[in-house]
Amino acid sequence: MKQFTKKAWIYLENGTFLEAKSFGAEDTVVGEIVFNVSMSGYQEIMSDPSYAGQFVTFTMPEIGNVGVNSEDMESKIAHAKGMIVRKYQDRYSSFRAEGSLSDFLKKQNVMGICDIDTRYLTKMLREEGAMMMIASTEISDKDELKKILLRSPRIEHVNYIEQVSTKVAYKHTQSTYNEREFKFDDAPKAEANVVVLDFGVKKNILNELVSAKIGVEVIPNNFSGDELIKRYNNKDIDGVFLSNGPGDPLMLKDEQREIKKLIEAKVPIFGICLGHQLLSIAHGYDTFKLKFGHHGGNQPVKNMKTGLVEITAQNHNYNVPDNIVEVAEVTHTNLFDNTIEGLKYNNSPIFSVQHHPESSPGPRESRYIFNEFLSLIKR
Repeated sequence: MKQFTKKAWIYLENGTFLEAKSFGAEDTVVGEIVFNVSMSGYQEIMSDPSYAGQFVTFTMPEIGNVGVNSEDMESKIAHAKGMIVRKYQDRYSSFRAEGSLSDFLKKQNVMGICDIDTRYLTKMLREEGAMMMIASTEISDKDELKKILLRSPRIEHVNYIEQVSTKVAYKHTQSTYNEREFKFDDAPKAEANVVVLDFGVKKNILNELVSAKIGVEVIPNNFSGDELIKRYNNKDIDGVFLSNGPGDPLMLKDEQREIKKLIEAKVPIFGICLGHQLLSIAHGYDTFKLKFGHHGGNQPVKNMKTGLVEITAQNHNYNVPDNIVEVAEVTHTNLFDNTIEGLKYNNSPIFSVQHHPESSPGPRESRYIFNEFLSLIKR
C-alpha cells in the first residue's frame, strides 16, 4: 500500500494553522471550507459542480475505501477545490472501482489532505461558520499563507457559474442507474419536454427528469428569457427547470432578470437548490447566507402537505427568507433549523425545493418531486 508522506499545510482566516499530509494534487489553493456529514458518495460530492470554490471536510473518518469509477461522476470533472479527511485509504475494495481516489484527485488537479483532526475542524465550523482557507503542499510558512489568503477573492465575489455551466446546448437521454443490474435503465418515452438552465447541474438530476418521462434539453446560463417564452408559446417546450449550482445567487443579476420574464409569462418552472434561491430573488425576496450551511444526507424535512418527514440530501450555504410567505406557500420545512425547504408560488405554475431529491448520494425519499413536475406540466 502506498505511504503518503508529502506534507500539506492549512491556514484558515480565523488564524488557525495546521500541518497534515497530502494524497492528491500538489498545489497552493484558496477556497471556502465547509463540512459534509455524508457517510458515502465522496466521488459524487467531489464532482458536484455546486462545490466549486470549496474545500470539503468529511466527517466520515475513513475515505477512499471504494475507489472511484466513471459511472458515479456527477459531471465530467471534479469541481471542488479539495477534500479534507481524517484517514485516507488507498487500498480500495469495490468491484466497481476503476482506480484509487488519490490517482483520481491528481488527474483532476484537486487537493487531497489527510491525517488531520476533522472533528476539530467540524466543531470549529459549527461554532464560527464557513470561512475562507488556503491549503498548500509548497508553502509551509504561516505568514506567507496568510498574505496569499488575504489578497485572494472571497467565494461570494467569484462567479463560478461561468465556469461550471455548459457552453453549448445538448440533449440528455440517460435514465437512472439500476443498482441491482449495475447498468443504466432504458429511458422511458417522454410525455413532456423541458429546458434545463444549467447553473452547474448534476448528472443524476438530469437522469431523474428523464426517468420521470420528461425530455431534457440543457442550455447555458446565458439564456434568453424571451426566446424560452417564444418556444413555450409555440409548444416546442412545456416548462423550464432551474438547476443547482455554486456560489452566491445574489450576484447572478443577468440570470435573475431573465427568470423574471419567465415568471411574468407564467411558464411552468421547477427549481432545485440554487434554482430555488434564484426564484426567490426574482420574486423580490433576497437570499441570506447560513452560518455553516446544510451539507450531507441526513437532513430531516417535513412535507407540509402530507405531514411526513423525509430524510434528505442537501448541499447549500444560502437560504430563502421567511417573509417569502407573502407570495408563496411553504411546502417543506427543515426540522434541524426550521428554514424553508420548499415553496409553491401563489397563482403560478412554479415550485421549488432547497434539498436535492435526486439523492446522489443520500436517501431517496424525495424522488417523487420529479413526478410532481411532470404532473404540473400536464395540468
